[in-house]
Amino acid sequence: MIKIIKKFLVVITSFVLILYPASTAYAAKYTVVKNDSLYKISSLFKTTVNKIKTDNKLKTDTIYPGQKLEIDAKTYTVKKGDTLSKIAKKYKITLASLKKANNISGSKIKVGQKLILPGIKVNEDSKSSSVNTAASNSTTSNSGSKNTAGSTTTSSNTAGVIPYTQAELDLLARLIEAEASGESYNAKVAVGAVVINRVQSKDWASSINGVINEKYGDYYQFSPVQNGMIKKPASDASIKAAREALTGKDPSKGAIFYYDSSSTNTWIRSKEVTARIGNLTFAK
Repeated sequence: MIKIIKKFLVVITSFVLILYPASTAYAAKYTVVKNDSLYKISSLFKTTVNKIKTDNKLKTDTIYPGQKLEIDAKTYTVKKGDTLSKIAKKYKITLASLKKANNISGSKIKVGQKLILPGIKVNEDSKSSSVNTAASNSTTSNSGSKNTAGSTTTSSNTAGVIPYTQAELDLLARLIEAEASGESYNAKVAVGAVVINRVQSKDWASSINGVINEKYGDYYQFSPVQNGMIKKPASDASIKAAREALTGKDPSKGAIFYYDSSSTNTWIRSKEVTARIGNLTFAK
């Protein structure tokens, strides 16, 4: 009788394991660092503030350095011959976001080390890869015609210093138009470069969309988003400037802030100036 019960339990256990795989809803633990916020973390991992708060039973938005947060993200175990760049390329994520997610400042990794893959949900990486492969094949086979499906993927990112979608290119161009419509072309490229510099920095969101729509309290980082000017279409010059900024051209000389000559904000004016172009001052 005992043997029969044991066999029954084994069958039931096997059935449960089939229904509920070993991988849990949370494959990764992210360690909070200085200047982190729930918004920045949600942008990095392509999730929402509310989900992070719910998953970690947080009652407020307050977090502190060293705190570990459960994140719905795939992890990767480093193998011999791996580099951060190779891993980022394999999973179609930016090197900056991979380093930020794992609090890596340099480039050294070791075999057996577990890395969090930002933006890739548990059990979704294979699905994402197949979708991107299909889009890439579609783009290749239809190189002579416009590929609407491919335009929303990162298949056209090879010419850019960061991954971006067609929608993000348009968003960046509209920000440039709103911020520098009366300025020189060089100033327009510099405005775009500031956004790119923020994406590449571990202190900001890891995508163009995340950076431009970043919000603290009731205020957005960029006034055109706050006042609605971002919704206006971009000119050809602003689109061209956005494309050029995405190739790595940076007249701002590494700036992550900019302001016009009318600004009286003492905090922004205390920043190190990297370039002055027309009525715009760029700083970091």
